[in-house]
Amino acid sequence: MTANPSAELLENLLTVVGQATGTREEVRVWSMSGVERVTFPDGATAIFKYAKRPFDNEDQALRLARTLGVSVPQVHASAVLEGWLGMLMDDLGPTAREADDLDGVAAAVVLHGARTAAALPVLDQERLRTLPARALEHLGRLRKAERWQDADDVEDVLDRIAQAAETRSAGATMAPFGWVHSEFHPTSLHIGKQGWRLLDFARAFTGPGLLDLASWHGTIEPPHSVRLRVFLEQYVTAGGTPDALAERGGLSAENWALGWHRMWAIEWFMEQAIRWIDDPTTDPAYIKAVRRHLTDVLRLLEI
Repeated sequence: MTANPSAELLENLLTVVGQATGTREEVRVWSMSGVERVTFPDGATAIFKYAKRPFDNEDQALRLARTLGVSVPQVHASAVLEGWLGMLMDDLGPTAREADDLDGVAAAVVLHGARTAAALPVLDQERLRTLPARALEHLGRLRKAERWQDADDVEDVLDRIAQAAETRSAGATMAPFGWVHSEFHPTSLHIGKQGWRLLDFARAFTGPGLLDLASWHGTIEPPHSVRLRVFLEQYVTAGGTPDALAERGGLSAENWALGWHRMWAIEWFMEQAIRWIDDPTTDPAYIKAVRRHLTDVLRLLEI
């Protein structure tokens, strides 16, 4: 596994922006990425963010979003080194308050109203429909590596979802279809003195905007259809497309969104487990999360 080359990345970025040196202070760091505040000799600050694959295209997504009129932090310089991306960005300073649901719908309306960008990966109906099959492929690779041996139930449920996926994925390209932030939570919306800025575009794609709206309230608590329905109605009132409330795949908009968001998360967890994190010690936590989400998917997608 490549050692984290953040020191060298920062050195390169400081050269680009014409700074000889900067003092680093950790804000939030985990195995695949980090956010630090850099203070320059004159007292000015910037945010240094670094991340490894598959999070190494965020600079492109942020620049695109900014060009298209979405309120995001400005990227002053970016560089890639040994599969790691480094960025120097605006330091937005402390938040004035936490983002609430009305802030969330306002940001979603702006993001979903932006022109689609050809550079982003696409999650259309065909791609959505194959998520359970892709998850089964990840499971096969995990089992080849003699992991997830007691997960027959996971395989059975994924098989059932795969069989229903054709019908249930209908309506995927109905509006809002375009920019999907994919990490759309209150913590990704910075409310400062200058208004709001949307952060964390590392996994942005083109797809059903309802997946963003379904992710806003998080995945720790059980999915709450009534709460999402209210959020969707607030989104439409704030200027989002009325189609956000339309049935799709034979389901209510809120159940379709929550069910497919959970299925999207399952496929991502399983890909992380075998490909990006690839650490058997994390298996029990991943299996637990996958089982919990699978139970939700069966209920929400009425399988």
